[in-house]
Amino acid sequence: MSEPEVLIDVQDGVGRIVLNRPKSINALNHAMVQQMASALLEWSDDDRVRCVVLTGAGERGLCAGGDIVSIHRDAVSGGTGSLDFWRDEYVLNAAIASYRKPYVAIMDGIVMGGGVGVSAHGSVRIVTERSTVGMPETGIGFVPDVGGTYLLSRAPGELGTHVALTTSRLSAGDAIACGFADHFVPSERLDEFVAALATESVEAALARFAEPAPESELLAQRDWIDAAYSAGSVGEIVDRLQADGGEAAAKAAEQILAKSPLALSVTLESLRRAAAAPSLEDVLDEEFRVSTACLRSHDLAEGIRAQVIDKDRNPQWSPATLEDVSRGDVAAFFAPLGDHELGLAPHQPTKGLS
Repeated sequence: MSEPEVLIDVQDGVGRIVLNRPKSINALNHAMVQQMASALLEWSDDDRVRCVVLTGAGERGLCAGGDIVSIHRDAVSGGTGSLDFWRDEYVLNAAIASYRKPYVAIMDGIVMGGGVGVSAHGSVRIVTERSTVGMPETGIGFVPDVGGTYLLSRAPGELGTHVALTTSRLSAGDAIACGFADHFVPSERLDEFVAALATESVEAALARFAEPAPESELLAQRDWIDAAYSAGSVGEIVDRLQADGGEAAAKAAEQILAKSPLALSVTLESLRRAAAAPSLEDVLDEEFRVSTACLRSHDLAEGIRAQVIDKDRNPQWSPATLEDVSRGDVAAFFAPLGDHELGLAPHQPTKGLS
């Protein structure tokens, strides 16, 4: 028999969740999300559990994101399984953010997309010198989700906009500076840190094992990033980057121009809306509308095909250029879903873990 994809256990007052698909860097599927949600719901009123610890099996990382091969299957066939997955995933993201007990996420190694959703909304987020954190969605014709636009829009200045449009990766120092993580613990001390939680509080363990975070190279580049990414459209952002004259700005422009023009334009609008949203729940509701539209868009299926299925790295985006993307094209991604809304925000019907 194969091993469970999520290992769930309670020992010495610690609820342990281990994502256990190391060959795929613990990529999330629907069943894994449901198992995590069930455990958190059970532990929320269980006096035996003082805190929750999330880790990933293997040496490569916590979680590389969602299972995009199954998303591609739905996108090309008209299936709806991905919508069910996203619905439960976003509900889980919100539940993690509001969890009443310490939720300790060990963000060691690769933490991408859906991996960010199950870690960066936690109350105690730990990175190491091996951490690589990112939201790579625009590279496959998708838009940051799992509450990613909420986090990105609240990073200092326009750093989150830069990360979202270029799919830049965050180091440990960058992740802390951008609000995706809280504490730095060297990877060689992680086992000791987690073991200490059996006998002492999270705060006491952090006091013993956390060290000053490395400097953030991204934060040091805020001047040119803020100047370029404060523009009102992706096209204008690219123009400003190309006019900057710096090597880093030129590279950023090149990275952006390789992505889906439509996904980029929707992403920028999503970030601006998220920045003004009153809560994570409101943002997740909006992201569900966008994800629903993405599933039926040309570019998501094409982006996954080019990057993962055929691996030719030559996506044929439609529209093909930023200039060809209309306001109507972007607005369509935010259309209300009627009875199919996620409904997490307080002014909408409440849907929690069940």
